[in-house]
Amino acid sequence: MTTVDVPPPVEVARTASTSPSSRGRGASSRQRRTAWLMVAPAGLHALYWIALPVLATFVLSMTNYSVLAPLRFVGLGNFVKSFEDPIFRTSIWHTVVYTFFTVPVSMALAVFLAVLLNQQIRARAWYRAAVFLPQVTATVAVATVWYQIYDPYSGLANKLLSFLGITGPAWLADPSYALSAVIVMGVWQGIGIKMIIYLAALQNLPDELFEAAELDGANAWQRFRRITLPMLRPATLFVGVVSIISAFQAFDQVYVLTRGGPANATTMMTYEVYKNAFATFQMGMACAKSVVLFVFLFGLTLLNRKLTGGDEDE
Repeated sequence: MTTVDVPPPVEVARTASTSPSSRGRGASSRQRRTAWLMVAPAGLHALYWIALPVLATFVLSMTNYSVLAPLRFVGLGNFVKSFEDPIFRTSIWHTVVYTFFTVPVSMALAVFLAVLLNQQIRARAWYRAAVFLPQVTATVAVATVWYQIYDPYSGLANKLLSFLGITGPAWLADPSYALSAVIVMGVWQGIGIKMIIYLAALQNLPDELFEAAELDGANAWQRFRRITLPMLRPATLFVGVVSIISAFQAFDQVYVLTRGGPANATTMMTYEVYKNAFATFQMGMACAKSVVLFVFLFGLTLLNRKLTGGDEDE
């Protein structure tokens, strides 16, 4: 009769303790520790440079903090004074108008250019680079160029109008035209990044859908409306959120072109925050206006997400 050796209980326990599943759990634990160590520098950076300043902004918004006076708690007094200030209310309206025109117009132009530059045309790489170039150019430099374009005597804008027999206005000195001039520059500069995002989204769309629709008799407009636009919804959500945030934070172009003038015709929320913080040193008031700006951005982001169907599972 053949006998089978049975290992002692201790060896069985030792064997079980070194089973593959146990080794896998140990490796997973080590991987988690390594992952935490790797993200720790970025986490500390975000905590120190983002989370703490945001918290400090909310706290200081309820104080009279300034460089020239001792710190004193004022509750919601800064918010009440902000909304009682007609210039700040005007800046809110100008920011909303600027966002309302620059975001949809630049997004529509970006989709058109992305579809056009997604075709097999000659030198399309050069065209893509030309459209994207304003995005990577410093806003101050771009605004300086547009300042020369809007010059009422020697600027390109009025020279083009003169060829049509139209006398151009003083774009940046006339309250009736100043905000429109800033909006045109904002639209022009914002197209590039939106076009690149839409172009990347278009190149990831499956060709089979378009081929099947073409076989079913759908024309180019129907394919664009029924297939392209719905499938660009995630990109549209992202572009919309980023564009709204960027538009509400418009500052450089206003500072270079008009300094909020003439007669506060182009003052924006960010410019009012800048004036309170660095012109009059009312840091508490500046923080309160920053919180108002944050609330606007948060609300508009949620609205944009709702309108573009961002709550649905993509």
